[in-house]
Amino acid sequence: MNVKLYLFCFLAALFQAALRADTSAVIPFANRSAGASSANASLDWIGESIAETVRDAIGLRGGVTLSRDEIDETLARLNLRLRTTMTQASALKLGETLDAEQVVYGTFAFSPDRSAPGKGSIEISARVFDRRKFTESAVFSESGNLEDLPTLEAHLAWRTLVLLAPSLAPPESDFRTLRPPVRLDAEENYIRGLMSHEAPQRERYFQQASKLDPKFGHAAYALGRISYERKDYKQAVQWLQKVSSSDVHVHEAQFWLGLALFQSGDYAAAQTAFQSVVGAIPLSEVLNNLGAAQSRRKQYPQAVEAFSKARDGDQNDPVYHFNLGYVLWRRGNYDLAADSFRASLERQPDDETAILLLGMCLRKQAPRPSDTQLESAERLKTNFEERAYLQLKALVEHIQK
Repeated sequence: MNVKLYLFCFLAALFQAALRADTSAVIPFANRSAGASSANASLDWIGESIAETVRDAIGLRGGVTLSRDEIDETLARLNLRLRTTMTQASALKLGETLDAEQVVYGTFAFSPDRSAPGKGSIEISARVFDRRKFTESAVFSESGNLEDLPTLEAHLAWRTLVLLAPSLAPPESDFRTLRPPVRLDAEENYIRGLMSHEAPQRERYFQQASKLDPKFGHAAYALGRISYERKDYKQAVQWLQKVSSSDVHVHEAQFWLGLALFQSGDYAAAQTAFQSVVGAIPLSEVLNNLGAAQSRRKQYPQAVEAFSKARDGDQNDPVYHFNLGYVLWRRGNYDLAADSFRASLERQPDDETAILLLGMCLRKQAPRPSDTQLESAERLKTNFEERAYLQLKALVEHIQK
């Protein structure tokens, strides 16, 4: 085995170790409330809310968790019923399938107050199963009035962090920082929106959540994404600007805000949004979009730097080679531009625009003002792999130790 191959295998092994060490799966908590089944089902949102709060708390403190969608899809694939009591064997199987070393799961039970409709007490019980050590924690519980659910969830999240990664947990006196304050009815509407399979109903729930609590960043983020997908970019900007810097979605929100601003033609504001993300999550896709905004503002030297960094971060993506070639061509650097277009075409041979621009570079042909097709040809990226970056960061920290 040559040295390069050995090094690659060694780093790959470390990377897998880092992924396993830092990835947690938080399962929706099962509803074991006594009473009619229909009444029980109406409370299922609480189990989702508990899991969402724990997931957010881990993410806010720098941990890595699997998304709700990934967990739901895997449960379905394994024929495990959603929101039912999970056994240790099920937790092990789920963790293996998801490649998550820690699995957080549990139950909750609501006891209504017969003298006060809509009120009552709730008890939450949780466990953490660690696949590395093949051990399961003792049950830890929180109980109190339903109206205090946000506080109960925050303290449960703190206790979960203490078990998963003590270094990430704040002092117990600061456990409320793991969950930004939000109205309970706004939380319920937001979670019901996540659970809904009908797009119009989902949007109505998110809108109601935002109406009940205008500072609720989760709802604003969800509505911003919905607006962007329907190409209502100005509305997307309005929603995404409401996501605060303390929200777990802040980097994603700024990324999509930058895209919405770019599509709206506000390239200066888009540049600012992408720069705020690059400072925290310097992914190739963010650098690429930053370069596109700079290029539209004719800040070509800065755009060359951003596109070069994006390309260096992912040599296999033709978009980064194309964009670098495009801005070099606009600057009159025909030879370097031609090299970039060749690299792009090696990865995507049927790219007609890259073929056209390569020919223009070989002929030393400058941009023509009348050629609107090539006036704004920068290509954007709409993937945002924050978790991949956090996992890679965990790898680096693992190596440094």
